[in-house]
Amino acid sequence: MNKAFVKESDRDDDEDLEPQASALPAGTKNYMTVQGYRRLRAELMQLMNKERPDVVQIVSWAASNGDRSENGDYLYGKKRLREIDRRIRFLTKRLEIAEVVDPGLQPNRDQVFFGATVLYSDSQGEEFRVTIVGVDEAEPLQGRISWISPVARALIKAREGDTVVLRTPGGKEELDILEVIYPDPAPDPDPDE
Repeated sequence: MNKAFVKESDRDDDEDLEPQASALPAGTKNYMTVQGYRRLRAELMQLMNKERPDVVQIVSWAASNGDRSENGDYLYGKKRLREIDRRIRFLTKRLEIAEVVDPGLQPNRDQVFFGATVLYSDSQGEEFRVTIVGVDEAEPLQGRISWISPVARALIKAREGDTVVLRTPGGKEELDILEVIYPDPAPDPDPDE
């Protein structure tokens, strides 16, 4: 059947794969470090000012070549454009609700709060170093854990030398806090930002 008579949708099966933000507990803010906010903002600016215009130009050129049904540049470009637009919407929403916190300004530097880097040991004596960050900044394999994660929740408000209890599916685990470190205050942003 001729494609002219078939309703064709621009949606792909992966269209519903909107970036899933970690759910925040009801009534809480989307805390984010200064560095995390700047990273997300830089990504948004890169997408809006560089990548999206480049892809729009390619799609426009490909569309001018005629038959779009078998035009790989056009089809891939449209798909990439949808991906970019989805990511722009996601980043815009997350940055709008962000509550930026500079952990370097924390006055209680011996106690664990948002932005702290904590060295702790478990009951087997194995040591771990984690930094407590916002949900949009978390990278557990790099030691950056979300402030709503079970480990972070167990550590929050504890002090150096304290032992806290982490509840896991396997039972309770005791964590000994060895060191609490905060970064220096973040420098003022560039006026160009």
